Amino acid sequence: MGKIEVTLYVNNKKEVLQVDPTERLLDTLRNRLKLTSVKEGCDVGECGACTVILNGEAVHSCLVLTAQVDGYEIFTTEGLEVNGKLDPLQQSFIDHQAVQCGFCTPGMLMSAKALLNKNPNPSREEIKTAIEGNLCRCTGYQQIVEAIEAVTQKKKG
Repeated sequence: MGKIEVTLYVNNKKEVLQVDPTERLLDTLRNRLKLTSVKEGCDVGECGACTVILNGEAVHSCLVLTAQVDGYEIFTTEGLEVNGKLDPLQQSFIDHQAVQCGFCTPGMLMSAKALLNKNPNPSREEIKTAIEGNLCRCTGYQQIVEAIEAVTQKKKG
């Protein structure tokens, strides 16, 4: 099978690539573009470690073929930091000890960021719903939810 040319807008940077029709977005981001915050966990869309923001929606990149997203805008955790300054959500995860081993953190951040981009003042239930596709084996979720809530409270104040 021949290669397909795709244009992706990754973290506000245009990328033009030749990809195999069966190449997953996860592999394109990690292996080709060296965006290693995108983790491969379960490989079947169950754990959320590979979550990215795709045209405004949090998606599991292990379930998306790169050829399907030609022309799409994609954000990874590497795109949160601006001019060496952490995004408030990243800082809040640090401040609230919402990071233990760190494996789930990039996916959690992307799910939370997608929510906050749509709804800057979500309820606790909306936060829980937004991150329900992301598994964490270390923190028990309480600190993660509190970190996300803290960012919304800063915006309110």
